[in-house]
Amino acid sequence: MSLIYFILCSFGMTQILTYAAIFNKIRPKYYFFHCPMCIGFWVGVFLFGINTYTELFTFKYNLVNLFLLGCLSSGTSYVLCCLFDDDGFKIAKGG
Repeated sequence: MSLIYFILCSFGMTQILTYAAIFNKIRPKYYFFHCPMCIGFWVGVFLFGINTYTELFTFKYNLVNLFLLGCLSSGTSYVLCCLFDDDGFKIAKGG
């Protein structure tokens, strides 16, 4: 269950950093802030770093966990950003 919480927290934080209006002043200058995969990785690393301070998820501190959780956050944030937008499910229209 803690992995689900980690993924949902990662996705939420990635969404805020990538799309929230509060970051509009700095976001246009840097491609990094437009990329849910890039932001998602560093969000995962950040959440791993603060996992001592939460009861939602707890992981052992080591470099392998740091890297794997960063990758998990990056991948799932990217996939979820591709599936959902402000109007719900993204449905591709095409021929």
